Amino acid sequence: MTDARQLPLIPTEDGLNPPLTRESPLYLAITPFQQYLRRQGKTRNTLIAFTSDLNLLMEFAGRDTPLGALTTDVLNRYLDWIEHGRGIPYSQKSYARRVTTLKVFFEYLYTVEVLNANPAKTLLQRSGQAPLPHVLTPEQIRAVLAQTAHLRTAHKPDARPDFLVRLLLDTGIKKGEAMALVPEDIDRTAAAPVLKVRHDSPRTRYKERDIPLERDLPPLMDEYLEQYQPRRDGKPVLFDCTPRNLEYVLKDVGIAAGITDFLLSFVVLRWSSALRDLMAGMEPDLLREKQGLSRISWYETYGKLQILMGRMVDGEKAP
Repeated sequence: MTDARQLPLIPTEDGLNPPLTRESPLYLAITPFQQYLRRQGKTRNTLIAFTSDLNLLMEFAGRDTPLGALTTDVLNRYLDWIEHGRGIPYSQKSYARRVTTLKVFFEYLYTVEVLNANPAKTLLQRSGQAPLPHVLTPEQIRAVLAQTAHLRTAHKPDARPDFLVRLLLDTGIKKGEAMALVPEDIDRTAAAPVLKVRHDSPRTRYKERDIPLERDLPPLMDEYLEQYQPRRDGKPVLFDCTPRNLEYVLKDVGIAAGITDFLLSFVVLRWSSALRDLMAGMEPDLLREKQGLSRISWYETYGKLQILMGRMVDGEKAP
């Protein structure tokens, strides 16, 4: 271990950084990486955490170590040092984040062609990761849709649960994205209907995307809108109630469908949508874009989806 002087935690845009090569010292890559994170819309806290992690890497390997010398073996020894040689207690969460930092940092260096491979790609999360999310099995999805179809055709028809569940399963959008939708966001002018997810904040603009929809979803939306005629501030919206009310709708559907291990929610349907797409053969990068995730967020998400898919294929009930 060598000189461990720390670099600034917040990037600057001084334009004086020399072009990086595989012979460049580790410390020279930190500021361009910070600037990359900022362009990706990462928060100040994320920049501080990732920079702190890279300062720790410099403490172990040396700030002047050439980027090309940071092999997979070196990174594995660094992680072993964090666990067993540093002599400082660590949490499972901080360890997992440090692995993610390595993966994102070296993927960045690979993407901008400083390195011809990502040495962090095969690193394993040896310490425990955050708990796996709850997801619906195919049987549970069928039970949920049977319940929403029943509500839609009941003596007092209610199309909202069916529309809400099908929208979330079809698109995997977040709660906040669903609450911001207006009817015009479902575009029927193309050959197939598309949901246009838009964001007002410049920091989250990269999450905007167009998601193909099942053809029967727009007619179902019309049926729901006819029943509820939702408006906010005098303007048509898709959902004019509170997010909590929609969570209650999902919870009641799940209970009526016989799901007792967990509550049906926006989060459960988002993960279930992603898992269903992955098991249907969707390419991981296309799925990442559909979910509106940055490459940084995708590392942990994809790892969990792979575990969940393995359990589903093996016939186990996902937690």
